[in-house]
Amino acid sequence: MNKKALTLTIIANMTSNYGEGLGNISSVQKIYKNGKEYATRSRESLKNAICVQSGLYDDLQTSLDGAMQKLVTEDINAATCRALEGGYMSTKDVTYIRNSSFYLTDAIATTSFINDTRFHNNLYLATNFAKANNLNVQNNAGEVGLMPYQYEFDKSMKIYSITIDLEKIGIDENFNAEADNEEKCERVISILDAVQNLSLVVKGNLDNAEPVFVVGGMSPRKTHMFENAVNVSNSKLIIEPIKDKLTDDFKCAMLRSGQLLNEDDIIRELNPLKVPEFFEKLKEQVKEYYLD
Repeated sequence: MNKKALTLTIIANMTSNYGEGLGNISSVQKIYKNGKEYATRSRESLKNAICVQSGLYDDLQTSLDGAMQKLVTEDINAATCRALEGGYMSTKDVTYIRNSSFYLTDAIATTSFINDTRFHNNLYLATNFAKANNLNVQNNAGEVGLMPYQYEFDKSMKIYSITIDLEKIGIDENFNAEADNEEKCERVISILDAVQNLSLVVKGNLDNAEPVFVVGGMSPRKTHMFENAVNVSNSKLIIEPIKDKLTDDFKCAMLRSGQLLNEDDIIRELNPLKVPEFFEKLKEQVKEYYLD
């Protein structure tokens, strides 16, 4: 059957991003399911990080038309500009809409949220200003800009999926434009490189969000094939749903790091590749799809 998409479901150890704040208090984004709270990193946050780290945003241009938006013209479109691969809506002069060629889910924690609140202040900066202006930090807190703040912190194993529509990469129907196959191939590989080596920064914290476990491959269906199959309970990967869906078209890989407590069972039942090997094989398949 003709492969039309590339789909991956990933377990990674990553921080959450933040929703609305209240005063000097920032709260991580969460969802509610089964009567519990689970921290998340939103699909928008993940997509932005992947676009930046893949280099897709290296040629990003923006335009203000009521709201800030990506610049789109007859010459600057999804075929000629990598930054538009993730989709756009341009309302300047004529309205053009082009959906993204790759889709992500929210990254949802595998364990329920336990509040870990961090307390900080800018005491050093305030003290520096106070000394330079003959002020006292305690007596003149407002004048020296002393500001305590706090935020919830979460770093935990999270599961997310990404699916790339291989038939849509590099094509912009709004302008009847299409990139060549070599360019299409490079764009997909750059996304895979970003997923493999994903790094995230939030509230000044840097974390390595590379896959601890990943499953997927080239697919005839444009959907998150393993979204419902990958689950973790008590830090153990639930193996059977994945085993039932693994075929010659799909493989899995694991970073043996002790984060999944049933690593020996995973190796015995699923025969995972090493993560770099998994992505190298996937990149070769992408090259075959576009270049052979």
